[in-house]
Amino acid sequence: MITIIIASYQYGHLAAHCIESILSQTKKPERVIFVDDGAQDCHHLPMLYPEIEYVFRDKNIGTVNNFQDMLERVDSEYVCFIGADNWLRADAVELLSSAQTDILTYDIVVTGELKNEILTRVPGETNIYQGDHYWSRQGKHHGSMLYRTSMGKKIGYQKRYENGQHPQEDWNLWDKMMELGASVSSIDEGLLYYRRHRENFLKYNHEDSSAKKSLKVLEQSQELMVEG
Repeated sequence: MITIIIASYQYGHLAAHCIESILSQTKKPERVIFVDDGAQDCHHLPMLYPEIEYVFRDKNIGTVNNFQDMLERVDSEYVCFIGADNWLRADAVELLSSAQTDILTYDIVVTGELKNEILTRVPGETNIYQGDHYWSRQGKHHGSMLYRTSMGKKIGYQKRYENGQHPQEDWNLWDKMMELGASVSSIDEGLLYYRRHRENFLKYNHEDSSAKKSLKVLEQSQELMVEG
C-alpha cells in the first residue's frame, strides 16, 4: 500500500538512523527504496540493510529530477518521501496505513543541533515539545506528506517557471493536487522528526547572499535562545 523513498545527498553519516526508523515500524511499508543522489557516501548501507532497494547515482541530478525519477519507480497506492537525515516515529506507517484520502498530512517534531532556526523560519508556528519544537501541519503540506501515487504522477515534480527555475518540489505538488480537487486528511501526531543540522547549511554556496542570510539568521536565533 505504501512505498517509502529515502532520499540522501551528503547524508551518509545519518542515513542508518533513518533506515532503522523505517525497519523498526510497527507495520512495515510495502516497499522501501533508498536513493543516493550522487554523493557517493552511502555504499556501506547495502551490507548493513540488504532488505531494502538502492539507487546509487553516479552524479548529482538535483532534488526535483531525483524525486521525479524515484516517483516513476513506485507502483504502490501511496508514496512518502523522507530525507535520509530525518526519521519516522515507530508507529508512523501503521497510522498512515489508514489513509483513504488523496493526501494524508501529519505533524512534525523539529529537532537536531540547529533546531532553533525554525523559530525564525516560521515564527509563531511551533511550540516547545520535550525540548524540541512541535510544528502542527494540520491540513497543510510538507515534503514528507503521504499522497496517492497515481495523482502525484499526473502532476510530477518537474514543473519549471518561465525563467527555467523549479518551484519548491513539495509546494508545486501540493498546489497542483489542490487544483485537481484532491481530498486531504490529517493526523494530529508528530510522526516525522525533522533534523536541522549543520550539513543543511554546508550544502549552500557560502558566497551566495541567501546562504549568508540563512547562516546569520541561525546565529541570531541561537543568541536569543542563550539570552532567554
